[in-house]
Amino acid sequence: MASPVVALHGIQVAHAGKTVLSIPELAVEAGQVLAVIGPNGAGKSTLLRVMGLLETPTAGSVRFQGERVSPADGLAIRRRMASVFQDPLLTDATVGDNVALGLRFRGVDRERVAPRVAEWLEQLGIAPLASRQARTLSGGEAQRTALARALVLEPELLLLDEPFSALDQPTREALIEDLGRILRRRRATAVLVTHDRGEAQALGDRVAVMLEGRLLQVDEAGQVFRAPISEEVARDPRGRPADHRGGAARRTRRVGAALCAAGGRDAHRARRRRRVERPEPPRGPDRAPGPERPACARDH
Repeated sequence: MASPVVALHGIQVAHAGKTVLSIPELAVEAGQVLAVIGPNGAGKSTLLRVMGLLETPTAGSVRFQGERVSPADGLAIRRRMASVFQDPLLTDATVGDNVALGLRFRGVDRERVAPRVAEWLEQLGIAPLASRQARTLSGGEAQRTALARALVLEPELLLLDEPFSALDQPTREALIEDLGRILRRRRATAVLVTHDRGEAQALGDRVAVMLEGRLLQVDEAGQVFRAPISEEVARDPRGRPADHRGGAARRTRRVGAALCAAGGRDAHRARRRRRVERPEPPRGPDRAPGPERPACARDH
């Protein structure tokens, strides 16, 4: 059996004598997207920094592709990962130059850089912007550029730290749809940190719910939202009541409908999300049938 891409064992992180992260075990398998959700201060970003070898835990170990990470090989392993943050952190250069930046830092031959950059500009829908100065981009265009810059590296692990939170709703939904398609087609391994249950359901194969530096539940996405093991897990990370009719559920259904229209595996995941978020109400003599589901959700 293949080793997980990244695995944490007995992780403890303390700041000023206070434990801010305590993770007995957590692993991310190859081709899997793990979504980590929780309120502010839950320890999500600390967890991501430990996974990305940007913070050394007070205790415990990190394994990457089955090998225990030591301080001596941390830099080499970090170069096998890529990160995208809420702020795109672009340089004052063109879109194409920004996407090529990591390849150049890694010493990739110049003749190999151009075709790889062109491919990912196309994948993220920003090929027409290749010569545009990054400072002129909209928020969505800038975040697509940041994603292309990370994905062009073909990382073994992609770390996403709330990359959609600064975007308006239509822009966020379109980017989630495109990124979800890319991650599934490439069978990429990724960890997404988010406050948004809809984002976690749209992108995550598994979901980890965090509170006060601890993991409360780690399971398949549908299981976490359909059968939370406690009231704490069921609570919306933003502090709102966990109402299936609420905004997060509506956003999930819109993303699910878009993926459903794309067909195939996307449609299967969309159907699963619809069942989790919006179960069919019981019908009786005084209940009218619910709205008709799209064709791809009726096929099975």
